[in-house]
Amino acid sequence: MSTSAPPGTPSPAPVSHPPREPRAVTVSFTADALHLVLVDGREVFAPLTWFPRLLNATPPQRANHRLIGQGVGIHWPDLDEDISVRALLAAE
Repeated sequence: MSTSAPPGTPSPAPVSHPPREPRAVTVSFTADALHLVLVDGREVFAPLTWFPRLLNATPPQRANHRLIGQGVGIHWPDLDEDISVRALLAAE
């Protein structure tokens, strides 16, 4: 049994892979900014003034976060706050 296509059959289109989602690996804070380190090594700083809930949160509330979607976002359950890495990068 032959696996080749009949003569004149167009080749299949190349497979397109979706762009990789930027992913965070660590989340921390400075006195006035949210700091992320991404899986590709980039570091992102965003002013806390962009996020009133984080700005007004206590240090323990800020520390209680988890990465969601394998790092595509961050969730703070005490603050009901979710931030996507892609949105942070678009805002820079």
